[in-house]
Amino acid sequence: MPIDIEHLSEAELIDLNRRVVARVKFLQEMRNFHQMLALSIGDRVSFHPASHGDLTGIIVKVNRKTVTVLTDDRQQWNVAPGLLTKVISPEKGKTSEAQIIPLPSKK
Repeated sequence: MPIDIEHLSEAELIDLNRRVVARVKFLQEMRNFHQMLALSIGDRVSFHPASHGDLTGIIVKVNRKTVTVLTDDRQQWNVAPGLLTKVISPEKGKTSEAQIIPLPSKK
């Protein structure tokens, strides 16, 4: 569906731009929401940050836009859900069972 924008004024183009940006933002939020529905606290996941190798950990919190992952080396990362992959255990073909790790209390 081609849209002819040649006849639009500057004000109309600015309004169109705002609408397009709002729609793209909405679609990104919906995709993020659907990706978060597939994740639960206790799930074992992996991800690959740019400055590190592959990291594996357990989801400890689901935030509004990110997921908090406690890695095997006890580092805490806030990661976009689209960057996470559930870890599948090879012998069962299911996600691996979560191991509960006690966190030190804040004083």
